[in-house]
Amino acid sequence: MYRMRNHQIFFLINKSFAKNILNIQYKLEEQAKTILGEANKRLLEEQSILTAFLNQKENYDIQYRESMTSYLDFQKINELRRAIEVMKSRIRTQMISVHVAEKNVDNARSKLQEIMIVRKSHEVLREKAMEEYRIEMNKEEVKEIDQLVSYKYTKSNQLQ
Repeated sequence: MYRMRNHQIFFLINKSFAKNILNIQYKLEEQAKTILGEANKRLLEEQSILTAFLNQKENYDIQYRESMTSYLDFQKINELRRAIEVMKSRIRTQMISVHVAEKNVDNARSKLQEIMIVRKSHEVLREKAMEEYRIEMNKEEVKEIDQLVSYKYTKSNQLQ
């Protein structure tokens, strides 16, 4: 009957522990990917809003220039001037929002990279442990075979 030795039991426990750690690492990596995706989505939304503001300001600028060259309606000219100033303010605010979103994407990307590095390190350690276990098991098998051969040889010599 085959008996498990202490190092085999220790390896099985460590293998289970390493597997649990890797499962946690995979989950952390998936969460980080989700966060990165959400940050990218938010950045695209902020950039889209900025583009819309820039287009609206450009429309106001065109209307303002046309108002200055055609029939002079001072009320409309003042309204367009105020609208342009409001859009400039919104654009500045939106540029800050875009910058913040870019920072969030960079932070999410760096966290994902860190998590991936840790996961890969755990995978490498697990593979090394598996290889060490295989080597140890091969040594044990060779030792047991040698003992069996030695026992058979000794027994056959004693019978003669």
